[in-house]
Amino acid sequence: MTPKKVLAFAKEQGAKMVDFKFLDFVGTWQHFTNPIDELGEADFENGYGFDGSSIRGWQPIHASDMLIVPDPSTVVMDPFMAVPTVTMICNVVDPVTKERYTRDPRYIAQKAEAYLKFTGIGDTAFFGPEAEFFIFDEIRFDDACQYGYYFIDSVEGIWNSGRMENPNLGYKPRHKEGYFPVPPMDSQQDLRTEMVMMLQQVGLGIECQHHEVATAGQAEIDMKAAPLVKMGDNLQWYKYVIKNVARRNCKTVTFMPKPLFGDNGSGMHIHMSIWKEGQPLFAGDKYAGISEMALFAAGGVLKHAKAICAITNPTTNSYKRLVPGYEAPVNLAYSSRNRSAGIRIPMYSPAPKLKRLEVRFPDPSCNGYMAFSALLMAALDGIENRIHPGEPLDKDIYALAPEELAKVPSTPGSLDEALKALEDDHEFLLKGDVFTEDVIQTWIEYKTLSEVDPVRMRPHPHEFKLYFDI
Repeated sequence: MTPKKVLAFAKEQGAKMVDFKFLDFVGTWQHFTNPIDELGEADFENGYGFDGSSIRGWQPIHASDMLIVPDPSTVVMDPFMAVPTVTMICNVVDPVTKERYTRDPRYIAQKAEAYLKFTGIGDTAFFGPEAEFFIFDEIRFDDACQYGYYFIDSVEGIWNSGRMENPNLGYKPRHKEGYFPVPPMDSQQDLRTEMVMMLQQVGLGIECQHHEVATAGQAEIDMKAAPLVKMGDNLQWYKYVIKNVARRNCKTVTFMPKPLFGDNGSGMHIHMSIWKEGQPLFAGDKYAGISEMALFAAGGVLKHAKAICAITNPTTNSYKRLVPGYEAPVNLAYSSRNRSAGIRIPMYSPAPKLKRLEVRFPDPSCNGYMAFSALLMAALDGIENRIHPGEPLDKDIYALAPEELAKVPSTPGSLDEALKALEDDHEFLLKGDVFTEDVIQTWIEYKTLSEVDPVRMRPHPHEFKLYFDI
């Protein structure tokens, strides 16, 4: 859509305001809103100024001025504003040089798409994330020097089976039994359907929705695959819509990977494939019906997986889910059906266009633009350097002898460990200037100082149970 068509669309929709959305370095949408009269064709080139020093991981105070430039192809009516509001996703620009800002995650994704075409390997990388989340009825948390706590509640929580609810009608999924009984045990069917309808309204293709494994309202809504940048946009809309639909129903949603102890965490399995001139390149006559190229792509992802985790599993909480021996796929191997493997090759259909890799260790706390870009860069490194992933892991990982299990590498055990892996292994991300050295070092520094150290230095509530009477 051209700027002129955007203005015509806004007029046709009766828009009174225009809302500009852009992503901070960590992965959260930011926005500001202007009267529609402040939007003209020139603004799609000149942009709008804002304070970059107030955005996490961005500019210092002495060089704070930045510009956002709306992308006319992303225009849609925001369904949650009381006043008719047209909205667009924006790119971030340096106001002095007029060059794109290298710490803008959307720019990183755009460069990854360009690099794919530059290699000649393919022209389109499709991504399909399965982002899980929890729908709660209440969340309370706080911490200070002398206390720290969180309290979660859900009418679906099995811990409420004995609560006086005047009346308590039961039908609360037991731990690990939420996948997926019909209503009334699944109490959030209509809420998830409302989310689906709203996601479709803003232009997302949706395949299905269902309750997930955990008690207390774990859910999943699956999007249809899309090219890298488009899926980055879609994932931001996905989180925005789901949170706002929940809020207007007096619920709250979290994409935090592991909010509950003793039940499944929320993952985000990412399906990926590479195409060229409309033809899928991951279908072939190798293992599980994939091509040699797909095998090498898997080899690249597995080789760099520990470093990738710093981007695909970027929170300290991510590693409460990635624990060996439990439900999460921590094993850095590939398999056609084994869901404990880090990469699975889905076998639902033999159709060539559906052949893809399913990377299973990521979680939905990640910045989608950066996560998809990192996976693509690792896959391309594997293809370019013919990195074979070895033999598939088709055995029951929990039945392996200790000496056999020791040969299977696993994901990092902490965010600190993942960041160290990224520090040691990020040359593959720098190709084509997709990620820059500044982006990598800023990411490591921000995550260490703002997340790893504050969590590491605070006493944990469970430590009082373990150690107070020592």
